Amino acid sequence: MPNLWVDADACPRVARDIIVRAAERTATPTWFVANHQVPLPASRWVKALAVASGFDAADNEIVARLAPGDLMISSDLPLALEALDKGAAVMTTRGETLDRNNIRARVQMRDFMETLRASGEHTGGPKGYSDSDRREFANALDRWLAKHSRD
Repeated sequence: MPNLWVDADACPRVARDIIVRAAERTATPTWFVANHQVPLPASRWVKALAVASGFDAADNEIVARLAPGDLMISSDLPLALEALDKGAAVMTTRGETLDRNNIRARVQMRDFMETLRASGEHTGGPKGYSDSDRREFANALDRWLAKHSRD
């Protein structure tokens, strides 16, 4: 069974709750990594790993511990690239799979939007986490765990 690695610094609470329930139900070792203590229920399968504060400290810890076949949950595109390089699967908290076929285009769009914002353009932020996002994420995570618990 692969490990789940969660970039917990930006993980919505509702997504965290979904991950905890799925990890418990499927007996999947799951790590929430952040530069602060993440509140989690006592569990044999779900653990928090608080790292020292600092730029990308949590990201670096996740990359150091990832193994091929693990699943990393994050919307951080540079971190996703590193995870893919290590042979891990990547899913966002909205249930989107990030892979070699779509990650480069997303990085280019992110860089373009940063350029717009730097020039003074107001681009808005990401949309709020909706009930639809919650369902999509829960369903995508369940599908991934079902497929990989049989491997």
